[in-house]
Amino acid sequence: MKRRTPPRRRRRRRLLPWLAVGAVAMLAALAAAAAGVVSWAERELERPRGTETIELTIERGAPMTAILDQLAAANVVGDPLLARLHLDYRRSGETLQAGEYRFEQPMSPVEALDRVIRGEVVTYPVTVIEGLTLLETAESLAGDGFGELDAFLEAMSSPGLIADLDPAAESLEGYLFPDTYAFPRGTGEGEIVEAMVSNFRRRVEDHLDAASGHSLDLRGLVTLASIVEKEAGAIEERPLVSAVFHNRLERGIGLYADPTIIYALKLAGTWDGNLRRRDLELDSPYNTYVHPGLPPGPICSPGEHSLRAAAAPAEAPYLYFVSRNDGTHVFAETLAEHNRNVARWQVRYWRERRAVQR
Repeated sequence: MKRRTPPRRRRRRRLLPWLAVGAVAMLAALAAAAAGVVSWAERELERPRGTETIELTIERGAPMTAILDQLAAANVVGDPLLARLHLDYRRSGETLQAGEYRFEQPMSPVEALDRVIRGEVVTYPVTVIEGLTLLETAESLAGDGFGELDAFLEAMSSPGLIADLDPAAESLEGYLFPDTYAFPRGTGEGEIVEAMVSNFRRRVEDHLDAASGHSLDLRGLVTLASIVEKEAGAIEERPLVSAVFHNRLERGIGLYADPTIIYALKLAGTWDGNLRRRDLELDSPYNTYVHPGLPPGPICSPGEHSLRAAAAPAEAPYLYFVSRNDGTHVFAETLAEHNRNVARWQVRYWRERRAVQR
C-alpha cells in the first residue's frame, strides 16, 4: 500500500520554485535600482558645475570628511556623500592632498577630486636671473617673498647638495641654476635651494664630456662659465669670450678678468660699483690680474649659454677683447692690435662722449 505525501508538504514543494523566482526577480530589481542610482550618481559627479573661479586651502592633516565638506560648501563637488562614495568605490586607496587650490569652473566634481588627489596646487613663478652671486640670489628670492634671507643664506652656505660632484665646494656658489621656477605657497627655503641645485645637476650633465676634452672638471667648468657669464652680455659672443680665456689658460697667461676682482671686493664688503686702478693689485686669490689660472671657484651662477660656451669654446686665436660699450666686444690676437682697439673703443670713445656732454 502506497504512502501518500501529506497535502501541506506537496503545497510547499509547489511554492518553492515560485519563491526562488520571486527572490531572483527581487534581487534583479534591486540590482537594477542600484545600477540606476550609481548611474545617476556618476552623471551628477561628471556634470560640470559652477561659473566662477574658486580658491581655497586644504589644511595639512584635515580628515577626508572635513575636506569633502569644505569642497561642497565652496560648490566644488556638490553632495559630499556622493563624492565620498566615488572615492570609496572608484578611487579606493587614494588620498586628498593638502595645499592651496584654484578651481576654474565650470568643472565637474570628478575633475576637481582628481586635481586634489594629484595635489595640483597653485604655484607662484619666480625668475632667478643669470650672473647673480649666492648672496644676490638669496636677496632676490627673499625680496620676491619666497622666504627669509637668513634661511636662504643658511641653506646656500652648506655645500652638501653638491659635495658628491664638487668635494672642494665650500658653499653652493655657482650651483644655484638661474631659471624660472614655480613653487607652492609655503615651500621652505631649503626646498627651493634643493630645486635649484637639482636643476643645475640636470643641466650641467650635457656639458661635462665636452669640458673634459678641454681639461676642465666640473668645478673648473662652472668657474670659467661664471666668468664668461659676467664678461659677455651678448649670447652669440660667449663662445669667443670663452676661446680667449681657454687660449690664455693654455699659454699660462693671466685671465685679467675684471669680474673676478669685483667678486673679491664683494666678498670683502668694499664693492661700491666702481673698479679703480688700485683694485687691480688687490690681494685676493680671486684677482686674476695677480694670480694666473682660474680663481678658486665660481664667482656667480652661470646660465645655460655660458656653461655651453665654457665647455665648447669657439675655434679662434684671440687672446684679448675690449668692450664696444654696447654689450659687444672687439677681439684681437696680438697685444698691439688690442692696444689699438682700447684706444679706439675706450680712450677715444669716452673722450668724445665727454666732449658731447659739455
